Amino acid sequence: MRQTLVDFDNGTAVLTAIARHKPELVFEVDDDLTVICPNVAGARVPVYEVFAEDAYRLDWFTGDLPADVSAVDIGGHIGCFSMAFARLHPQGRVQTFEASPTTYGFLSRNITGNGFAERVTVNNTAVSSKVGTLQFADNAGGSGLNGITAPAGSTVIEIPCTTVAAAFAQAGDRVDVVKIDTEGAEYDIVLGSEPADWAGVQRVVMEYHPVDGHSWEELEEFFAKAGLTVVRQEPLTPRLGTVWLSRTALPL
Repeated sequence: MRQTLVDFDNGTAVLTAIARHKPELVFEVDDDLTVICPNVAGARVPVYEVFAEDAYRLDWFTGDLPADVSAVDIGGHIGCFSMAFARLHPQGRVQTFEASPTTYGFLSRNITGNGFAERVTVNNTAVSSKVGTLQFADNAGGSGLNGITAPAGSTVIEIPCTTVAAAFAQAGDRVDVVKIDTEGAEYDIVLGSEPADWAGVQRVVMEYHPVDGHSWEELEEFFAKAGLTVVRQEPLTPRLGTVWLSRTALPL
């Protein structure tokens, strides 16, 4: 509760809307940025992580990159990372991929409503190991249970998917930064690509999740082959955490 009141200009209104079970919440980050999200606990988490807690350490991680820095956001959710990145880098651009059609609706509204549409391109497409379609659990807008590894009983739909190489190509002549948060699909996404696909990428920040038959070490080994090494890691459990990788050393 205190975090909501301290970090958002309309914290009291947000808490009231949560208590009254309003279908949507509007967070006023400051005079220049508002975030609309479903009134679902899991959907609210990235708003706090990005705008209250600086969970991605964006200034430290990307502040030294060129002014026209280019990012690919895989698992764009409702747009928190993409908006924070675009605001930090006024000449930067982002290619954002969100698989869930319901979540994509909020993503598109946030990007357009905050004036980022010229620099942030949103795609209602999953990134995967193939180009085509895949089966996807879409439980509700912003749900943390959306994904290819969702529990039994989820609403499953068919959605378009593309590869890392194709996603990077959409971003233009270069990709400097990649962010991944895909609730377990990161293994299919990353291990289904080639190290050469990542040759131009300077920084990667990603969340890794517990998935049967996989471990973070697989991803670490893959990225080492691509020339990207760990510069910071924040594990929550042995199989769940956030990691930052870079092609060059960074100060801690």
